[in-house]
Amino acid sequence: MKSKERYFRVNKQQIGYLRFILEGHEGIAALTTVDPGLGQVLLRIPPGCEKEVDTLLADLAGEVYLEPQKKPGR
Repeated sequence: MKSKERYFRVNKQQIGYLRFILEGHEGIAALTTVDPGLGQVLLRIPPGCEKEVDTLLADLAGEVYLEPQKKPGR
């Protein structure tokens, strides 16, 4: 199965923090910076981890600005 891709815009000063949090939850998602100047990131989520990622992102909502985005170029 293929990983799900979700794009977000975040506060660019929080990209490292978000990456650190995701890495602390081994294997639930990989964060790639798409455009650091705009704070655009891509989360690749393995099959079966979607609910865990949703829960984690909901828990972070008060700390990290997360704005869902469409895939760049579309």
